[in-house]
Amino acid sequence: MIGATAVAAPGPAPVLPADHGRAFVERFNASDDETVVNLVPNSAAAEWIADNAPRFDCPSTRLVETYYFRWWTYRKHVKATPDGRVLTEFITPVSHAGPYNTIACAIGHHLAEGRWLRDTALLDEYLRFWFRRGPGGGAQPHLHKFSGWVAAAVDARRRVTGDSSLALELLDDLVADYRRWEEERMLPSGLFWQYDVRDGMEESISGGRRAQNVRPTINSYMIANARAIAAIAAEAERHELAREFEAKADELLDKFAPAMWDAEAEFFKVRLDSGELSDAREAIGYIPWLWGVAEPRHAAAWRQIRDHGGFWAPAGLTTAERRHPEFRTRGVGTCEWDGAVWPFATTQTLGGLANLLRGPEQPYVSKRDYFEQLLRYATAHEKDGAAYIGEYHDEITGAWLITGPKEKRSRYYNHSTFCDLVITGLAGLVPRADGRVEVDPLLPDDTWDWFCLDGVPYHGHTLTIVWDRSGERYGRGAGLRVFADGAPVTTADGLQRIVSNALEAPGGEQP
Repeated sequence: MIGATAVAAPGPAPVLPADHGRAFVERFNASDDETVVNLVPNSAAAEWIADNAPRFDCPSTRLVETYYFRWWTYRKHVKATPDGRVLTEFITPVSHAGPYNTIACAIGHHLAEGRWLRDTALLDEYLRFWFRRGPGGGAQPHLHKFSGWVAAAVDARRRVTGDSSLALELLDDLVADYRRWEEERMLPSGLFWQYDVRDGMEESISGGRRAQNVRPTINSYMIANARAIAAIAAEAERHELAREFEAKADELLDKFAPAMWDAEAEFFKVRLDSGELSDAREAIGYIPWLWGVAEPRHAAAWRQIRDHGGFWAPAGLTTAERRHPEFRTRGVGTCEWDGAVWPFATTQTLGGLANLLRGPEQPYVSKRDYFEQLLRYATAHEKDGAAYIGEYHDEITGAWLITGPKEKRSRYYNHSTFCDLVITGLAGLVPRADGRVEVDPLLPDDTWDWFCLDGVPYHGHTLTIVWDRSGERYGRGAGLRVFADGAPVTTADGLQRIVSNALEAPGGEQP
């Protein structure tokens, strides 16, 4: 096994075979010239996926193919270095990267996707690279080239692994990182500013590479990071530190909506350095839902993902509203965020939508919107008849917009998640700090009759989630069923939220 540190043995009776994705992997290998080889070559990709990744099955062949394709591309970015294994964003070297071609922009996405791997040591090494392998044993200088939600991602990861050891080890590093952001980007108002390019969202309608705007991005991230640090500090019994960061999160949250909510447009917007709100709705206005920053009164913003003048487009969700006069006016080929579809933004928007759908009832969107947009996202992973992921694509045709010599760097772009959206959203495994198993599928009841998510490492156990309307597909019984280490822990007749405390107290359940 290459780079595999098992944290949970396979259950005694897996529903899907270990090599469930092998046929897809063979197809991916056959269409790949493999000009760049990192730690895990194509020849070992099927073994790596079988050893490390949860397995998935459903009626949509395209979605299953994309699921395995994203694990296939993820391992392409695992690089062995003298400072431990790291993950890259681009498959080929780029000028703005740091050591080993590392870039900070998508660390949060790398952690969200990779937290589902059995090889937990990979992300341990990656995080230590960023915080402990810089000059003098400190943080990497290029960590702050981009906004990020690293502390929040570390906290979210331990909700999957059930292991807080690395979070506790890095607590002081995360605190130092937060204080550095306060020194670099905090305004006298207590809000944070950022250039759009340092959000990884250059050439936007509202921003500019030199415009010091108050943005929903960095401010949402900093609230989430403060909350995460407070939670980790509380577990470390550093109660004064926990109270300090709880207060930071609360103070920033109090300022957030008054600064960036446009009541007339019913949307979170950028506050320009001139003091005015931008006149453009942009996809970054959905990031507050990703981190629990928005309130129920803000839910009307989600009407725009169904509006063809808003963010809905045939090939995916746009990064700016289509009705805006500056939509898609910045050109093509220089990483424009003025409307084209970016998987980075799709990931954040669908994550926010999942949180909205699991919150208070609202009349604007439903599970069907999540389902349809996830299928549209899966369908976008194609170019010239083969599976593909690049930087960004046309909202009408789906054509990927980096072409020519630059296309080689864009190929296999590791700048978003997909598998995490399937696991936590569609299949509905909601990570929890308390170790209970919560399953809340976002699959509409009148769509598929079956799906299976199998071999999922969770809090030291291996989970299986089966939806089988008739019980005939998988032979494990009818309805929604959850297994831990091969043993049933909870069931439901239909697609609904179920919670079990079987991992905490074997044999017991919490409805």
